[in-house]
Amino acid sequence: MARRCISTLALTAVFALALLPNKSAYPETLQAIANPGQLEFDADRLQRVGKFFQGYVDAKKLPGAVILIARNDKVVYFQAFGFQDREKQIAMATNSIFRIASMTKPIVSAAAMMLVEEGQLDLAAPVSQYLPEFKDIQVGVENRDANGNVEFVLEPQKRPMTVQDLMRHTAGLVYGVFGDGPVHKAYRAANVTDRNQSSAEMVTKLSKLPLAHQPGEVWEYSMATDVLGRIIEVVSGQPLDTFVEERITKPLGMESTGFYVREPDIGRLAQPQVNATGERPAMPDVTVKPRWLSGGGGMVSTPADYLRFAQMMLNGGAWGGTRFLSASTVALMTADALPPGLDYSERAKTVFADIAPTPAAGQGFGLGFAVRTAAGRNPLPGSIGTFYWTGAYGTTFWIDPGEKLIGILMIQAPLAEIGPYRRALRYLTYQALLNTKE
Repeated sequence: MARRCISTLALTAVFALALLPNKSAYPETLQAIANPGQLEFDADRLQRVGKFFQGYVDAKKLPGAVILIARNDKVVYFQAFGFQDREKQIAMATNSIFRIASMTKPIVSAAAMMLVEEGQLDLAAPVSQYLPEFKDIQVGVENRDANGNVEFVLEPQKRPMTVQDLMRHTAGLVYGVFGDGPVHKAYRAANVTDRNQSSAEMVTKLSKLPLAHQPGEVWEYSMATDVLGRIIEVVSGQPLDTFVEERITKPLGMESTGFYVREPDIGRLAQPQVNATGERPAMPDVTVKPRWLSGGGGMVSTPADYLRFAQMMLNGGAWGGTRFLSASTVALMTADALPPGLDYSERAKTVFADIAPTPAAGQGFGLGFAVRTAAGRNPLPGSIGTFYWTGAYGTTFWIDPGEKLIGILMIQAPLAEIGPYRRALRYLTYQALLNTKE
């Protein structure tokens, strides 16, 4: 029987010091857990974080979690709760590895912007400039006659899909699992998310299917970043995993981050717990390298690794004495890129709720991140300019430049269950913050 993970800040500091990878590569301020008071956190209120998550672990609603909170370049909270694998009684550790799903998108978007900075990639260029297969894709339109009959017809693009459209999800692409329209069904029938295909084969499949919307007219969460990943391969002449490793993860010291879990690290992989039917929720096998390197959702990581990437973005593109992106590029990526009058998919208006990049939610979407645009409207706390994203298997992060604050939650749970945990960490973090900068 595994022992329950220790929840005191003092012992957590010991775990953090032991398990933060490549400790010498951190700036001195990230090598230890800071005193909460030094970062204007109430230590007692901060303990509510652990009480909340341990409660769900004890109730067997959540197998385990790792939570990391940093402010002013210092880690103030870093704890593991519950089980990395409840069925095998393996305790969660702060260096457990998680499938981060769509938290892959910000990393791949940053990789693309490196090519933009080098003049090799043009954000305003048509996607077909890099992927000729996309040149003549048509748009599927459902027309309803006076009798209510629906006819599905194809029409040409009013304007070409651009690289910028890919990065802000206005390309007209979709995710097949997030809808039941004709285009969504076509995605499912074509198995466009097959892990045994290559990125080039994935693009070929997509190029034979219609778009769901005219480019630039509707925000719909989609496989756009997967297409962007293929563009990175074409422009750089390297496989996506090689480019990301050489330009981002290796220089940042993200030793446990990649598109699969390497053999020596498989024992650190976190797993969801079995459901009411006695089965584990379906999640990809990340213990072997897939043929398809999904730029939209294929990576694995740890909280400490992802902190390095988040801190680099919070620092305006620099970390540990190395500049990855210019401050102006980071500012562009984290500004709302959605045009006025844009429409939104039904899923964005309803299911996405607090993370929806809609004016009603007080948010927009930049180049790889959702962005807070209003102080109110959204049910979650956070400064204007906060940027963030989340993953379908339970991982989430946010970066609040106004507060110099980073929050990271990593769990492995089905998509339908993760919203309350994501929201709770945001509430619990800000309620413990004594003095805000705004």
